[in-house]
Amino acid sequence: MRLLVALGGNAIKQAHEEGTPEEQFANCKTTTTLMAEIVSRMSEKDRLIITHGNGPQAGNLLVQQDVGKDHVPPQTMDIVGAMTQGQIGYMLQQTLLNFLKDRGLKVPVAAVVNQVLVNEDDPEFFGDAASKPVGNFLTEEEAKQLQREHPEYIVKKVKPKGERAWRRTVPSPDPIANIGSEGIKRMVDAGIIVIASGGGGIPVVLDENGHYKGVEAVIDKDLAGERLAEVVNADVFLILTDVEKAKLNFGKPNEEEVGAITLSEARKYLAGGHFLAGSMGPKVKACIRFLEWGGKKAIITSLDKAVEALKDKTGTRIIPG
Repeated sequence: MRLLVALGGNAIKQAHEEGTPEEQFANCKTTTTLMAEIVSRMSEKDRLIITHGNGPQAGNLLVQQDVGKDHVPPQTMDIVGAMTQGQIGYMLQQTLLNFLKDRGLKVPVAAVVNQVLVNEDDPEFFGDAASKPVGNFLTEEEAKQLQREHPEYIVKKVKPKGERAWRRTVPSPDPIANIGSEGIKRMVDAGIIVIASGGGGIPVVLDENGHYKGVEAVIDKDLAGERLAEVVNADVFLILTDVEKAKLNFGKPNEEEVGAITLSEARKYLAGGHFLAGSMGPKVKACIRFLEWGGKKAIITSLDKAVEALKDKTGTRIIPG
């Protein structure tokens, strides 16, 4: 079995936290303890590939750059993506290696900084279509204050309920292809646990000469993770987030959890508007793409339920049909 795990932002930084190194390392330890348990249950022929989000880290780094812009030149969003990809990859790699070592498992782990191709004409780059939340969750008043200070920002309500339901959003173009895919596939084939496409990968487009160049965007990590799953021929795509199951009619009185469903049912629910853009929507869309490509099973669940979900005991599980 080849398993690709897409870690949500809560795997590295909780919504209520400041994002200190100590907090983020503590979260990574919780996360990689579970990853090490999954590895311990695998055979020598099984493979694990990991990808992760970077929304909180990228948002905080953009704030740092804005505050220090009079002293240090701010970096573009693609470079911010590369910086956070390296940061989070390092933390996950180190903690996972330590837990594997404690279990007596000599499995190499490599964190890769890689680019992902997007289309410069993607609708996300125009008007107020930008849908990818970055940075901390805000109250409505904090959101209005941020908008006053930065009228060029797009700030949206990304949750239907709760006091802190607002975040800054940036363009999130649809990923086309994972650049460096052949190198990643060779490492996976060789038995290396690869951490790749972090934060959705560094967004790049092709210029008039056919050369890659970065763009101001943050790619959704689940959609990019699905492209990575294709590259490594994954059988199972496991998306870990902050809820145990996806929900129909989210935030409404008739809210209902989604357990085991077929691909056709998932398509129907997505088309019916049950899953929010910038939240559960891209996760379900990524699962649908994975099964349409030829994957055997896609799962959405919470971090603490990962092992149980792989045993089909919980989570939203989507299968062909």
